[in-house]
Amino acid sequence: MKPITVLLPTSIPLAPDLPAGSVGVPYDVRAAIPDEHLDAEVLVTWGNPHARLREAASSLTALRWVQSLAAGPDHIFEAGFAPHVLVTSGRSLHDLPVAEHTLALLLAAARRLDLATRAQIGRRWARELGGLQPGDNTQRLTTLRGAHVVIWGFGSIATTLAPLLTALGARVTGVARTAGERAGYPVLTPADLGDLLPTADVLVLILPAVAQTREVLDGAVLALLPPRAWVVNVGRGATVDEAALIHALREGRIAGAALDVTQQEPLPPESPLWDAPNVIITPHAAGGRPLGADELIADNVRAFLAGAPLRNLVERSG
Repeated sequence: MKPITVLLPTSIPLAPDLPAGSVGVPYDVRAAIPDEHLDAEVLVTWGNPHARLREAASSLTALRWVQSLAAGPDHIFEAGFAPHVLVTSGRSLHDLPVAEHTLALLLAAARRLDLATRAQIGRRWARELGGLQPGDNTQRLTTLRGAHVVIWGFGSIATTLAPLLTALGARVTGVARTAGERAGYPVLTPADLGDLLPTADVLVLILPAVAQTREVLDGAVLALLPPRAWVVNVGRGATVDEAALIHALREGRIAGAALDVTQQEPLPPESPLWDAPNVIITPHAAGGRPLGADELIADNVRAFLAGAPLRNLVERSG
């Protein structure tokens, strides 16, 4: 019996220990898939341009499964793969890198490293950022010690991030579709935001881009936050109403925003986000380092051949 072909992107070093009955074939994500491999049953994706993904969706006629190494599979669904094609995500591969970047953004916001960098560029000793400083967050975010950090989207990244925040003295509350306790932290639902957000020093968004989360952080939700609060988004840019966020920043209704993702990427030079007050922007840099990709691919190929459940299988909405 002919082994199944697993197309492996050359955009990341990969050497999965594939089981018997399968063969790995490297492909260039920037080029069209060669004709001799258009009968591949499995496609692994990482950094594929949207145009090439759409091309693959129409040309890989024998495709049965797409393994994305990204945490969110929205780009796969947008490409138009046939409904019968299974989609699995890279959830868990980015837990440590995204948690680390989120922590960096939180610390940068609390210690105003953005203002210090601007002062350094201007060769100005920013006396207002040094010397005697507040010991708590009564007036503004100055420390993670004693801060209430609300994480909306309490999945595997959040459960990796939360203990790091706890170690620095923060109090963490999660928000997810189902209430309860996860990894030792209380988790509420979006219905509780009215009581929860007025107590927040920081609101961290780690939400996927799906119909239910489209611009879920809107003016009404932003109005629940106290003026001292920061918003940090390391999920998807589509989850934030950017016009409402800019308005809240300009009016001083929130203290600041640290954004690793935006609705349009790259963020165009004319975007008002660049000049909005107290905004830290990083270029979708939180992930980009899938850890454990070889193991995930190999484990899922074994399950696929055995007809067993695939890890990180994503259900199509609608």
